Amino acid sequence: MMMRRWNLWLTTAVLAAIVMLAPVMALAFSALQGSAGLWSHLWANVLPVALRNTVLMLLGVGALVTVLGTGSAWLVTAYRFPGQRLLSWALLLPLAVPTYIAAYAYLDVLHPLGPVQGLIRDLLGYGSPREFRLPDIRHLAGCIVLLGFVLYPYVYLTTRALFMTQAAGLLEAARTLGATRAQLFRRVALPLARPAIAVGVALALLEALNDIGASEFLGVQTLTVSIYTTWVSRGDLPGAAQIALAMLLLVAVLLMLEKHGRRRQRYASTLRPRPMQPQRLRGAKAVFAFALGALPVMVGFVVPAAYLAWEAAQRVRVAGVSPQLWGALQNTIGIALAATAVVMAVGLAVAWALRLAQVRRGGRLAAACSRVASLGYAIPGTVLAIGLLVPMGALDAVFAELRFAIDGGRAQMLLMGTATALVVAYTLRFLAISVGGIEAGLARVPQSLDHAAANLGESAGGMLRRVHLPLLRPAFAAAALLVFVDTMKELPATLVLRPMNFETLATWLYAEAARGTYEEGAVAALLIVLTGLLPVILLARAGAAHGARP
Repeated sequence: MMMRRWNLWLTTAVLAAIVMLAPVMALAFSALQGSAGLWSHLWANVLPVALRNTVLMLLGVGALVTVLGTGSAWLVTAYRFPGQRLLSWALLLPLAVPTYIAAYAYLDVLHPLGPVQGLIRDLLGYGSPREFRLPDIRHLAGCIVLLGFVLYPYVYLTTRALFMTQAAGLLEAARTLGATRAQLFRRVALPLARPAIAVGVALALLEALNDIGASEFLGVQTLTVSIYTTWVSRGDLPGAAQIALAMLLLVAVLLMLEKHGRRRQRYASTLRPRPMQPQRLRGAKAVFAFALGALPVMVGFVVPAAYLAWEAAQRVRVAGVSPQLWGALQNTIGIALAATAVVMAVGLAVAWALRLAQVRRGGRLAAACSRVASLGYAIPGTVLAIGLLVPMGALDAVFAELRFAIDGGRAQMLLMGTATALVVAYTLRFLAISVGGIEAGLARVPQSLDHAAANLGESAGGMLRRVHLPLLRPAFAAAALLVFVDTMKELPATLVLRPMNFETLATWLYAEAARGTYEEGAVAALLIVLTGLLPVILLARAGAAHGARP
């Protein structure tokens, strides 16, 4: 009985993996529908510029997040100064600001008629933007700086965790040999942290690749922007699929580089791991350290959040909240709740199938399905959405034929053009979060409990319901919160697959920014940022609890 039910769990995992592979296969099929002339046109006019901008953006963002993330992690771990504890969690705050919202805010803050340039002109005695104006941020360099200051927390998280857990004895041994603090960082801590840095940089670059709003707002033609404009503006699905395949190749290169960076992740130490003893700073050095650590927080969170709060307050005071915005908020919460429920249910099935396979000392198929089902987070939202167009359109055609054969009813789309398409896209995109979170929770439960329950005749489903789910509540709730917030913020896939006249907070903001009506979009942007603070608070509490352990 248990084997038969286990096969049902494994079947669910296999189906999840197949559905995950469907968009990738559909991309290849759609790309082949294009003519050879289309390929030559793309290579001559679209891909060179988009590919060059994307590669340069990734190189610049990768370098910036490495410096900001690693430097800030070492600063709050290796030194103690007034405000250090505040900075240790405040450095996570830019995670609450999606890249497109940061670009939206800075376009207005740094506008020639905006507050920053106006204040500078007043201080310098200039009367108008014609006499003095700062360089426009709408170019590749501006995009790199903005994305770097928003995405560095990915490197900060992974690197600080390693700095906090690596053996302090290694650093003390180096110090007794006469190494300075700078040499400790460069010769000991940095080489040990290289795998963690590689993981954080890979995550940041995948987020940069997924970005569409910031790049488009700042006038940078990336591969993601090219895919969207090719499909939405020109209606050219084969062309969009061909660009998406080129982008998938770039994603594969990034993942291989990340794996290469982690090739020496396993190392052993005979020293007992204990926290690093921070060096206390006083006087001017302490002030400088705090200012240095506060800079990324100011640029990545405080300035855009303060701007959004001010503009939202002005908008509400003068004109109230638009009824359409309330509708977008309801749509956002509704679709996020539905997607979260599906994502967590499927993720639980995939993770549980792997757990059962591990208990039985086998399970290569379950492990492979788990890895494949988790690929969606590495696929940019625009690429995933374009890949879903063909299989969902084919399923709609099959449903229409079945309905006509059964009752002669009119054809009606069940997937395309409905909220169901968004739920499917969100499920594939964020399934990795639920699978990873639940697998991490299951790993903390000893397998002896599974064997004991099986010996007592408990079925696989009963074992999950009575034994594991109560123990999984913290991990399950944390994963559900992350999925809910990510679905609320998701822009690229939503732009491609949303139904007609269906707005979410993200698409509402995108439309307002395209029209240049920043006051209207500030309320929606502030709501997204406030929601994004929830997982940041969760991460900060987890980090504080970890740092408090002896």
